[in-house]
Amino acid sequence: MSHGPATPLTATASGPLTGEAHVPGDKSISHRSLILGAMAVGETRVTGLLEGQDVLDTGRAMQAFGARVTKDGDTWVVNGVGVGGLMEPDDVIDCGNSGTGVRLLMGAAATHGFSVTYTGDASLRKRPMARVTDPLALFGAVAHGRSGGRLPMTVVGAPEPVPVRYATPVASAQVKSAVLLAGLNAPGETVVVEREATRDHSERMLRGFGAQIETRETREGREITLVGRPELRPQTIVVPRDPSSAAFPVCAALIVPGSDVLVPNIGLNPTRAGLFETLRDMGADLTYENPRQEGGEPVADLRARFSPDMKGIEVPPDRAASMIDEYPVLSVVAANAEGTTVMRGVAELRVKECDRIDAMATGLRACGVTVRDGADWWEVDGRGPGGVTGGATVAVHLDHRIAMSFLCAGMAAQVGITVDDAGPILTSFPIFRSLMEELGADFTS
Repeated sequence: MSHGPATPLTATASGPLTGEAHVPGDKSISHRSLILGAMAVGETRVTGLLEGQDVLDTGRAMQAFGARVTKDGDTWVVNGVGVGGLMEPDDVIDCGNSGTGVRLLMGAAATHGFSVTYTGDASLRKRPMARVTDPLALFGAVAHGRSGGRLPMTVVGAPEPVPVRYATPVASAQVKSAVLLAGLNAPGETVVVEREATRDHSERMLRGFGAQIETRETREGREITLVGRPELRPQTIVVPRDPSSAAFPVCAALIVPGSDVLVPNIGLNPTRAGLFETLRDMGADLTYENPRQEGGEPVADLRARFSPDMKGIEVPPDRAASMIDEYPVLSVVAANAEGTTVMRGVAELRVKECDRIDAMATGLRACGVTVRDGADWWEVDGRGPGGVTGGATVAVHLDHRIAMSFLCAGMAAQVGITVDDAGPILTSFPIFRSLMEELGADFTS
C-alpha cells in the first residue's frame, strides 16, 4: 500500500535534547504477538502493541486468515483459531512496507492446504522472498512470483506438510521464524540450524504459548527444534518498548550538545542490543538504569548524554545480526565521532527496504562526510562533534530508518538536512516527530 504523496521534512540544529522519550512497543514482538495469538485457541490480550502501519497490516492479515482482532481501550484482543485452523483469505494480503510481516505470514500459512497471494508497496515489491520460499518449499509449499522471487507472489500451501531440517544460509530472524511458524502445522520435529545467533523472540514466544521448543549449541551452530501441531495457549502479553526505535532518541542525544535523555522500558534482549554495546565501545555516555525482567525479556531504562569524546571503532562483524537495523543511525553517530568507524559483514543491509548502505553513503557524502563502501562493508570517517556539514536534501527510498537517521543527523549538522519523504516513518514509529520535538528537536515541513 502507498502512504500517499511525499512529505519532505527538515531537521536543523536546536538546543539540547532533554526529557523522557517514551518510544513505541517492540515491532518484532508486536508482529509475533498477533500471529501467534491468531494460532492459539482462545483469547490473547496484548498491551503496548506498536500501532505503526506495519503491525496494523499484520493484524488485518490475521483477520483475513480467520482470527478476530479487536481493540479494547489500550489492549489488543486476538481470538485465535488454533494451529491448523487458518482459513483461505478472500482477497490479496497487502503487507505494505513490512518485510517481517510478509515473511512471517508466508511461514504461518505455508503448511495449510490453500493458496494466498501477497503484495506490498513499491519498496516491498523489490525485496527478495526466495530466502523464505526456498525453505518453505521443503515443507511442500509452492511459490509463484515475479522474476527474482519478488512480490506479488502466490504461495500454494502444502496439503500434507512434512517436517524439515534447515540450515539458514544467512543470519536472518525472519527466515528462521518463517520456518518455525510453518513447522507448527507440520507433524514431527522441525529443526532450524543457524551458524550465527539472531534475535530469538520467536523461540521465547513460542515457548510462552506452550509449544515444545528446544535450543542447543552444536558443532553446526545454534540448533532449534520445534515439535509440530501443539495446542497453543492464549497469553497476556506486555510488549517491551522497541530498542530499534530507542536508537533514534539515544543517538540524537549523544551527538547534540548538552543533551540528556532518558528512554524508559527498553527491551535489551541480547540478540537486539548490539547497537548499545557498540556505542559504549565508542565512548558514549550511555547507561542502563533499573535493569529488570518483563515477560521473559530483559528490560532497562536507557540514559543518553551528549558525548563529545566518542571515537571511531571497528564494529565486531559477529555483532551484525544483533544490530542490523541500527547501522544507518550508527553511521550518523560515527560521522560525529573522531576517526574511522568500520562496519563489516553487513551485506544484509543491501536487501532491506532499500540498499541501506548505498542510501546512507550517498546521503552522508552529500552532507560533507567521507564514506567508503563495498559489497558487505562500509567505513565512515568522523570529524568529531559537528562533523556533518549538512545542507542537502537526501533521498530515503521509502525507507523509514533512512529517513529517521538523516533527521537525527540534521539535529547536529552545521546546516539543516532535508529528507525527501518522511511518510515512511509512519510504518514503524508514528510518533517520531512529536516525540523528538518534545525533547527539543527543530523540524520544519
